[in-house]
Amino acid sequence: MKLIYRIYQLFVALPLIAVWTVFISLTVGIGCTIGNGHFWGYYPGKWWGNIILKILFIPVKVTGRENIRKGESYVIVSNHQGMFDIFLIYGHLCRNFKWMMKHQLRKMPFVGFACEKAHHIFVDRRGPKKVKETYDKARATLKDGMSLVVFPEGARTFTGHMGEFKRGAFMLADELSLPVVPITINGAFDIMPRTKDWHWVSWHPMTLTIHKPIYPKTQGLENIKTTMDKSYETIMSALPEKYRGFVENPDQ
Repeated sequence: MKLIYRIYQLFVALPLIAVWTVFISLTVGIGCTIGNGHFWGYYPGKWWGNIILKILFIPVKVTGRENIRKGESYVIVSNHQGMFDIFLIYGHLCRNFKWMMKHQLRKMPFVGFACEKAHHIFVDRRGPKKVKETYDKARATLKDGMSLVVFPEGARTFTGHMGEFKRGAFMLADELSLPVVPITINGAFDIMPRTKDWHWVSWHPMTLTIHKPIYPKTQGLENIKTTMDKSYETIMSALPEKYRGFVENPDQ
């Protein structure tokens, strides 16, 4: 079966995904330019992630959607197991949101263009002015029910275990007095770990666990630390036993 799946990936899935990605990127770019950015900046991406997982026959299970309420803005934080996290969140979170992503992704053909037109937030740490611009844009985004999705580890894991969280997302949530929603991704590391980028996809089910929001009780450094620690523990609680425990990533 593994050989058949690889032949299918090479001759069917890969061409379909490439064409689908270009089509969706252009749809987002053109739609956001001439129409409703909230619609075109989210729904085509949702279709993109959903269809890619279907093309590769990856089964998905989602629990906890009832924990997020329509019309409320959240800072959503997730573990980062691999590139398939993107497809899972886009396709199955069922929540209009903006990504907070590395500024280098702006240079990706088609995808970078679409992300810029959709007003996703590129994190640029090349100086205090760039950092301020990033957070100013995030503050302006988080209103009218729009949420923000962040990978607080800052990079994909090399081991399947979570790395240390960075404080940026929690500082933003604290400043705006917004609830933080932890989500746990399982399966992406087993499908394509970081050490095997652009290699064969390994078939494996994926799960997305949406935990209850963590509402701020105070404001300031204590609240930031409490929210960050609780988010970390909550996300880890839904990981398989083999991926629990902290293992530092080499690039952190």
